[in-house]
Amino acid sequence: MQRISEQSRCWIGVVSASHVKWGVLGGFAQLNHGKSAPLRRMSRGDWLIYYSPRTDLAKGEVLQAFTAIGQIEDDSIYPYPMSETFVPYRRNIRYYPCREVRIADLLNQLSFTRGNRNWGYSFRYGHFEISREDGQTIAAAMLDPIRE
Repeated sequence: MQRISEQSRCWIGVVSASHVKWGVLGGFAQLNHGKSAPLRRMSRGDWLIYYSPRTDLAKGEVLQAFTAIGQIEDDSIYPYPMSETFVPYRRNIRYYPCREVRIADLLNQLSFTRGNRNWGYSFRYGHFEISREDGQTIAAAMLDPIRE
């Protein structure tokens, strides 16, 4: 399994599963409806783990799972015109083959959810940092025994 180095930080991005798939296919991250600020908080080599509350943005089914994991590849944050009126910011990510992991399976193992009835509150911000240990726990569940 890919190990998270001492220098790397770990982040959660909250995005619907269908949008996560677009990012994985394109090798990019796009967060908080295309805002640049969350992308700027991360550095090359940091880990981004996507949590998807739903399968689709508006009318998707409840999913509540970690759906993708990868590392920030470089220092570039760039606008990407999706239409004349929507130009979100993106960042290049190297995604790893992984399995989807329901958060219910990890609630008692993660410091930011353990013993917390309101564990979902942190996810409302759309992007937040987690401890290296929590990142490693999620990565182990998503990547083991998957091999590149």
